[in-house]
Parts: sequence; structure tokens; C-alpha cells
Amino acid sequence: MDCLLGIDNGLTVTKAVVFRPDGTPISVARRRVAQSLPHPRWVERDMDGLWAATAEAIREAITTAGCRPSDIKAVAATAHGDGVYVLGRDSRPLGPGILSLDSRAGTLSDAWNATDIAARALDLTGQSPHASAPSAILAWMRDNQPERFAGIGHVLACKDWLRFCLTGTIGTDRTEASIAFTNVATQAFDREALALFGLDAVWNALPDMAPSAAIVGGVTAAASALTGLVEGTPVAAGLHDVTASALGIGGHEVGLLSIVAGTYSINEVVTDRPVTNSRWHCRSAIEPGQWNNMAVSPASTANYDWFLDQFCRAEQSEAAASGTGVHALLKPELDAAFGRPSDILFHPYLFGSPYGSTASAGFFGVHGWHDRGDMLKAVLEGIVFNHKAHVDDLRSVMPITEARISGGGARNPALSQMFADALDLPVHVTSADEAAAWGAALTAGAAIGLYESPQAGARQTTTILRSHMPDPERRAALAARYTLYREMAEAMQPHWRAIERLAEGSRRAIAT
Repeated sequence: MDCLLGIDNGLTVTKAVVFRPDGTPISVARRRVAQSLPHPRWVERDMDGLWAATAEAIREAITTAGCRPSDIKAVAATAHGDGVYVLGRDSRPLGPGILSLDSRAGTLSDAWNATDIAARALDLTGQSPHASAPSAILAWMRDNQPERFAGIGHVLACKDWLRFCLTGTIGTDRTEASIAFTNVATQAFDREALALFGLDAVWNALPDMAPSAAIVGGVTAAASALTGLVEGTPVAAGLHDVTASALGIGGHEVGLLSIVAGTYSINEVVTDRPVTNSRWHCRSAIEPGQWNNMAVSPASTANYDWFLDQFCRAEQSEAAASGTGVHALLKPELDAAFGRPSDILFHPYLFGSPYGSTASAGFFGVHGWHDRGDMLKAVLEGIVFNHKAHVDDLRSVMPITEARISGGGARNPALSQMFADALDLPVHVTSADEAAAWGAALTAGAAIGLYESPQAGARQTTTILRSHMPDPERRAALAARYTLYREMAEAMQPHWRAIERLAEGSRRAIAT
């Protein structure tokens, strides 16, 4: 049987999925990839360790799929965007990969945003500076790790490192290339975008750019030995994971809102012209002459995972021992919380926010009669409200009539319904399982001619499983709570900065 392999590397897990051409996943294999946090705001990972874990996942996925390695006709990868993975001139990792959760460059990007650099960057590249952008991280490296910066031979994104490990070829695709240094109008790399940030020195280190559905090499003998893939199996360029998720659920189409409720709050709409604004990134879509407008912040279900890790450890242990999902164990508690009024509000800014690098998370309105379920409900509501803030920005200039959702929000019907009520939009959950990996596999399938294009493949294979329509009463109640949520976030901005100054003072005191 003919199969496709999609690789999806997130911020904590790398995954390999074998699919039938109709989008049915035959097997899924996962490996956890450890993060390193050697200093406050640093979030890194070992690049060779990432490849080793991914290779293990690929081998397991092929084995458990029950297919022959020769049945895998093409491979493509997607992975977290932003951050940076640099190689030396010998094509070996030049230090650890820096993830998009890293905010070491926050002070630098904040300084740029206080000058005309922000407006110039927006006009030229379609996006304002932010802490996890390669522009900010590379400039931080230039200023703080000059020897490392001077040794850079190649500037890659995470999925491009995996492509190199599979094929030995260095390059990127159109969607990934646009995260920092492309001209938003031409969709090509622009020297001026580097010069704007004082990064002229890495011009020759930028990778060649290919269409997402282009074959960029074949599996090498070394990669074959590690993964079990047949040597020479075609590998497509792949794409940025935000775009891959939208593609996988059939949402990478003009006018559709795609929501990814994962580690990041991702909200995206494709347009046939560039629409720039400081409140979102205007990046290249899969097809030339189309743009993907992405309003994002690292403030979505990572907050939920944090809550489970900190306050639900017994349930997590029980779930691991019994094979029961932790969400099922918590469902009665959460259902009870949804069935009663609550005055708790939560700002989901544990790892970042739309308000800059100094914002932090917080519960408001907690009283002694509240329980863990009330707090977990507030966390979920805060996640939805953060998405709503981004969606409201997008639809202020782009017509949006419906949404498709993937990530944790798609798996939890109560959360999907909350999205519909808060956004006042129909929210659809599609048949796509493992949406980002399937998006990558669609580019592989299009590259070998199984589909006319990745988007055509998505249209052929994706159906709507369930739809959530807004409830008028819940919509009105959430609208009032959302207004207060936003007012409190605005009021907290000077206090967040003061809290940050307190933390800096404590660190200095400890250091001395």
C-alpha cells in the first residue's frame, strides 16, 4: 500500500505519523525532547538529541504501521516556527537550538519597538520585532555570544534541521523563510531586512528557498540506517507548523479562520494581498501571491499543561498507571465548575503574551470557596479570551464567517463550544487527526503527484466531524467577562513592569 510520512516536531515532543493518502493515520510514534533552561528566559534543546529522537519515532512509526519501508513514497517535516537553529561552516550544530518559547531577546525587541525600527520592519517584512524572531535572537547572539555569531554558516529553522538530517541538503521553504528576513511584497529574501537589525553578516548564511511541495532531496544512507526509511525516498521541503496545521484541517484557504489551540495561541487567515499591521505577522502562504496573516502569542494550552503539572499530579500518575486520560479523570470536577457561576479571571501569560515580555500570568477574584475546578475553568476561559483578542484584531479588517480549530481546543468539546460562544462564530472540528503532521504529508504527496497541490489534497481528504454554534446566553455572559479581562490586562501593564523590576533586583541580590 502507498503511504506518506509526516514529521511534526513541537516544543516538547517530536512525532512521526504514517498516513494513507486519504489522510487516515496508520501509526503514530512520539518521543519527548528535553528542553534546557540554563538561564531565566532561555529555552533550548540539543539539536543532535532532537534528530536522534525523531529518527527513533520514524522507525517505530514504520514498524507499528505494518507496512514495508518501501511503501512510504514520500516524507516531509514540519516543526515549531521562529526561534533559530544555527550551523557552523562545517554544517554541524553551533550550540543548542533556540526555541520559540525563548525570550532572552525580549529587552532587545522591546527597544526596537520603541523606535522607528518597528515601523520600518513592519513595512518591509510584514511583521514587527518580537523576542522569538530570528532577527532578535541573532542580534542578541551578535551582542552576547560574538564568537558563536562569527562562526555561523547556516541559519535554519527547526524543520530545516530535520530536513538536513534526512537528506544532507540545506534549505527552507516559502512559509518558513518569511519569519524574519523576506520582503513582504516580493516574498523573497531582502538584504535590507538584515541591515535593519544590523545582521548584514549572515546574508550568505540564509538558506535557499523552495516551494513547500518541492522535492529537495532523498533519504541518505545514514538517515536510512537510523530511521528504517528506504535510501533515496523523496523528501519534500515541508512547511512552518502553523501553516501545516491550517492546511491539515482544510483551513489554509482565503477567508477561513484557522485556530491552533496548542502551546501557542495561533489564529490565521489567508489573503490574496499583504495586509500588514503591528498586531499580526503577515507571512508568505504556501502559494506565491498569497499571504498568511497570523496573530499569535505563546499563551494558549501550555497554560493548561502547566496547571495539570502543578496541581493535578496525582491524576496524572493515575492516568499513566491506568491508561485513562487525565482529562477524563478531571471531567467531573470541570463539569461541576462549568455548571455554576464563577467570578475568577485568569491572564494566561505564563510563557508570553500580546503585551510584551514583561507580562505575567495571574488569577483574579479567587476566594476561599473556590476549588480546583473553578480555577481550571478560569484557565480554559483565559486561553479562549487570549485567542479572541487576536481574532478580533484580524477580523477588524478581514471578513471572517467561520472558524476551524485544531490542537487541544479541537479534542475537548466543551472548550470548542467556549470558542464558538466567545468568538460568536461557528467553530468546526474536522476529520484531520494529527493536523500538523498531515499538513506536512500533504506537501509530500503533492510533491510526488498524488494531489494537484497541498490545498487540493486537503479539500479531497478533510471533512467536518462536528460544528459548534454560538449560544446567545453564553455569548453575552462571556462578552461581559471578556471586557473586564481586557480592561484588567491594560491596567496591569505598569504593574507587570514593576514585578519584573522586583525580580531583577532579587536576582542581583542573590548573585552578590
